[in-house]
Amino acid sequence: MNTARTWRSAGRTVQGKLRSRNEDAFLDCPQRGCWAVADGMGGHQAGDVASRWVISSLASLPDQGSFDQRVEAVRRCLRGLDSQLGQTPTAPADGPAGIMGSTVVALLLEDQRAACIWVGDSRCYLWRGQRLYQLSRDHTVLQQLMDTQQLSLEQARVYPGARALTRAIGARQALSLEVLELSTQPGDVFLLCSDGLYQGLSHGELGSAMSVGTPWRVVERLFNDVLRGPARDDLTAVVIQP
Repeated sequence: MNTARTWRSAGRTVQGKLRSRNEDAFLDCPQRGCWAVADGMGGHQAGDVASRWVISSLASLPDQGSFDQRVEAVRRCLRGLDSQLGQTPTAPADGPAGIMGSTVVALLLEDQRAACIWVGDSRCYLWRGQRLYQLSRDHTVLQQLMDTQQLSLEQARVYPGARALTRAIGARQALSLEVLELSTQPGDVFLLCSDGLYQGLSHGELGSAMSVGTPWRVVERLFNDVLRGPARDDLTAVVIQP
């Protein structure tokens, strides 16, 4: 039986201080046990359209069937979107034709089961037992350098284009989604967020914010902390407490 009605969640998105429009979007649907954050690909045309398209498509999925069937429905939805976005050129008046693309991280919860599905560098975190765990791994050049060349974070950061995505929806290459499943425990708190949020905070600051109480209080703390800094990029967070 789906017990999504027992979950509390809160979400917020804010345009970056140096951005002309917000290219992030989020889904906050506790009654269906489904949440997501999408970040339109920077440097491409219509990133805001792409992220909203991803979120609206996920929002329209039925919540019927088993948990495994729901996870597979999300995967099919994202694969279909990848094909559609990859074939949808944009031709705005202020620039050449480009492509629409987006990252996405989604979370499904049902009873004591959780599934995180993602592509790109939007992240899923878990606060459990007074410790913060990063459940997702970024699909970026930086992460690739760290994995393949055993570079430290500090070493990899200096490479040109280190923040570039290696996977995304609409990237015109075969979509490779990652899925992580786990069992939930009492006291768990999940955070879905775009890179504009987590890049403005240290791991310790993220953890401190996750421990302040209700989802709304956590979201408020996260945004207050980030917005005290440069906050150049759009920032989005969804906080979930099963």
